[in-house]
Amino acid sequence: MENTMKNYEDVDSWKTIMFLYNSALKEVGTKLEILNDEFQHVHKYNPIEHIKTRIKTPESIVKKLRRYGYEISIENMVKYINDIAGVRLICSFTSDIYRLAEMIGNQSDLKVLSIKDYIKNPKPSGYRSLHLIVQVPIFLQNEKKMVNVEVQFRTIAMDFWASLEHQLKYKPSAAITPEISEQLRECAEKIAETDLQMQSIYMQINDLE
Repeated sequence: MENTMKNYEDVDSWKTIMFLYNSALKEVGTKLEILNDEFQHVHKYNPIEHIKTRIKTPESIVKKLRRYGYEISIENMVKYINDIAGVRLICSFTSDIYRLAEMIGNQSDLKVLSIKDYIKNPKPSGYRSLHLIVQVPIFLQNEKKMVNVEVQFRTIAMDFWASLEHQLKYKPSAAITPEISEQLRECAEKIAETDLQMQSIYMQINDLE
């Protein structure tokens, strides 16, 4: 991306855009922490195990623009890539995921632009997660900017599988054969079954209280 910046104006635009995305991450992160604290206060339970945030690297942005067939530019980056700023929530149970997603959707100053449910409809690889693209208002000195942030929800088990699959897939010497892909998919199925069983056990314990 830096190679596309031919003058100081481009560099200044890049810095401004990154400032906005970092600010949006802070806004979403604060909202999630407040929701988690409120949940603990009301229900004596924390639905969020932990939160991860990241900004896509320039290399990842360029790669995605090329994959989409767009010219490499800051304008196209903002227009066509919705997951430059990302927040990942790791939850204990699948029910926590949908409850938190609903709570985020009810925030009056956030706008949910899209929902991709890879839990109910897993990817062919076995990947499971719930993805929301939300638009966050960033209030500057003299204006308001709307910035897109991707919010991913996973259980601990889903995150375990996705992290290991990513490591295997992007190893320099990786040779993912159809047989290995099938084994990974089978692991994802087993992990999903474990998620459901743990959810069932949790609900049974709650019924006994």
